[in-house]
Amino acid sequence: MTQDLQQTKDDALDVPTSAEYGTGATPATAIESSIASAARTLAEEPSLQETLDRTVELAVAMVEGCDAAGISLVTRKGRIETPAASHDLARRGDELQYALNEGPCLDAIRETDLVRTNDLAAEPRWQQWADQVHEELGVRSMLCVQLFTSETSHGALNLYSRSTGAFPATALSIVSTFAAVAAAALTAARTEEQLTSAVQTRTVIGQAQGILMERYQLSPQRAFSVLSRVSQDSNVKLYDLAREVVETRKFPTA
Repeated sequence: MTQDLQQTKDDALDVPTSAEYGTGATPATAIESSIASAARTLAEEPSLQETLDRTVELAVAMVEGCDAAGISLVTRKGRIETPAASHDLARRGDELQYALNEGPCLDAIRETDLVRTNDLAAEPRWQQWADQVHEELGVRSMLCVQLFTSETSHGALNLYSRSTGAFPATALSIVSTFAAVAAAALTAARTEEQLTSAVQTRTVIGQAQGILMERYQLSPQRAFSVLSRVSQDSNVKLYDLAREVVETRKFPTA
């Protein structure tokens, strides 16, 4: 698994270092440039899932000592899941937290912006999870940062390492800044996805209305009213009903 983790890190998007900016570049300049590059990269991703996938790739590439990264997202129904992980280690570590209802990523989502542990082998806060993730996956340290903007809390970015003390205090600033950039990118991607979905929904419902109008000589208002009534009576979402009408050219009765 160690070799696989290193390969994953090597295959991630290259992140500039101070050496790539000439002799006048300082480490601070390199970090700032890395964050700016990450912001541009995330802004260019065409979908929410691709934004999530690229976020975990960048986290592994940018944060020294990080072997794997995952993102925990809170769904509309309040469930927490991991839609993106750079390696199975991170996905399994997250899943164990959800199953046991304890762990640093849950604390980062529910209680505080940032949670860090230097040695899971001696961690008293989440003893059951810590023992299992250490024994099963060889994880020794973690850093979890809440992904939030001024209006939305998405979940948490979870960084895993098989080394003790992998995330020193000096790493917190870059991780927190990157998490803020990632949260903003996720907000934008989610908004775009919702708008696209809304347009598609209106289009399909409009097509179904047109079919009913032509077949039964109904007005637009009457056709929509009929769709709404059948949707409610049959306990089928309006979009699903409209899609069935468009695909089959048949109108189910309640």
